[in-house]
Amino acid sequence: MSQTEMLANRVRKNAKHLGKWAKREGVTCYRVYDRDIPELPITIDTYEGALVINDFRHTDEHGERGGGDEWLAAMTETAKAALSATEVFVKQRERLVNRREGHQYERLETTNHWRTVREGGHQFRVNLADFVDTGLFLDHRITRTRAAREPAKTMLNLFAYTGSFSVHCAAAGMATTTVDMSRTYLDWAAENLELNNLSSELVQSDVREFLRAARREGRRWDLCVVDPPTFSNSKRMDYTWDVQRDHAALLDDVAAVAETIWFSTNRRRFKLEWAGAGRVISDETHATIPPDFRDQKIHHAYRIVPL
Repeated sequence: MSQTEMLANRVRKNAKHLGKWAKREGVTCYRVYDRDIPELPITIDTYEGALVINDFRHTDEHGERGGGDEWLAAMTETAKAALSATEVFVKQRERLVNRREGHQYERLETTNHWRTVREGGHQFRVNLADFVDTGLFLDHRITRTRAAREPAKTMLNLFAYTGSFSVHCAAAGMATTTVDMSRTYLDWAAENLELNNLSSELVQSDVREFLRAARREGRRWDLCVVDPPTFSNSKRMDYTWDVQRDHAALLDDVAAVAETIWFSTNRRRFKLEWAGAGRVISDETHATIPPDFRDQKIHHAYRIVPL
């Protein structure tokens, strides 16, 4: 059987099964193929009929990928035909080279391929072409739902990106504070909130500076969601950030202003090294991996509560 036949068969099978699940859950964007077959290292996400394909093939010393552009074009056309897709957007995922600043959030183009998708009764704006990621991390679908179910009246969203956690928690009745260093993503978060007739305190700030100020002012939140980048050396920071090295100090600062904490990271080999004095830590990684993801290391997630 050819590789295109293998992909077509698997994609059709997955789509038939997941389509029923997605309809029941009210989800209109999900992963249809997650590197299921080792020889076909791509992922395929559907956003209401438009596909986003991520190419994870390794590059050789010359920067070439196995099979070249022809292979990727064949896989793309196969997926498009198998799923009767309206449009396809292809992205080549690179390993961080010299750990460049904010690589995962860089703007690639300005094509404005926007869509409004639905998840859990909420609407979100996604951009399918202009950034490495679309603005909605599909693997955190369950994490967002779990956070919104916490018995909290106030919620702090740190490294908020486009504010999807804020939308879920605000819709659950929480007064939310949404913090990110990027004005681009805060504006995007504001759009997502407005789309759902919700509001939030929006703060453009370095998270460490925000937490120091909050502690000085005696501010506290019932719930805090913390989903930091793996690495950052932003010019707007006077330090570098490494999630493995720095997460313990960050969680110390968060614990000083919040009761319940949801902490997550997409660093694949992450090891939690925070003692959490006076806290109970439960590893919720397995429980928060959605059924459309085969990759069990797509993220780590922890729920942290007072004793």
